[in-house]
Formats: sequence, C-alpha cells, structure tokens
Amino acid sequence: MAKVDIYTTRFCPFCIRAKMLLDKLGVNYHEIPVDGDAPLRAHMESLTGGYTVPQILINDQAIGGCDDLHALHRHGQLQELLQESAR
Repeated sequence: MAKVDIYTTRFCPFCIRAKMLLDKLGVNYHEIPVDGDAPLRAHMESLTGGYTVPQILINDQAIGGCDDLHALHRHGQLQELLQESAR
C-alpha cells in the first residue's frame, strides 16, 4: 500500500474533505498538523511547493490539495497511485 502524508490545520474545511475521501476509500494516512508551527509549515512548502493546506503526498510525490485529490479520484487515477508500493 502507498505511503500517504497529509499536511493539515485543525479547522480547514478542505482538509476535512480530503481526509473524508481518504477515510471513505479506507486509506491509511499520516496526518501532519501545521497549526502555529512556522518551521513545519516551511518544511511542508519545501516538500510540496504549496503553502495552503491540505498538502498531500503519495509515496513522497506531492499531488496537491483537496481539489487535486478529488480530481484524481474522479478520473480513476487515485486508486492507481494508492496501489503502488511505498518507495
């Protein structure tokens, strides 16, 4: 199964929506809250190139945020990414 990391903040509706999709699909993920942690948020930005949350990585590949996750799912590409083994 793929390694999934999701950078979030507590009250972000997009974070909640992304986690709901992953939960619905039965995906195990590692949630990394960046609330009030500027160094961790800077690390997230360096890994993903994004500064908004959520930022989602599958097998250490940045896929973007909530809308990107849902688009991958709609186009049948998310399952392919999730079936790849973690590197």
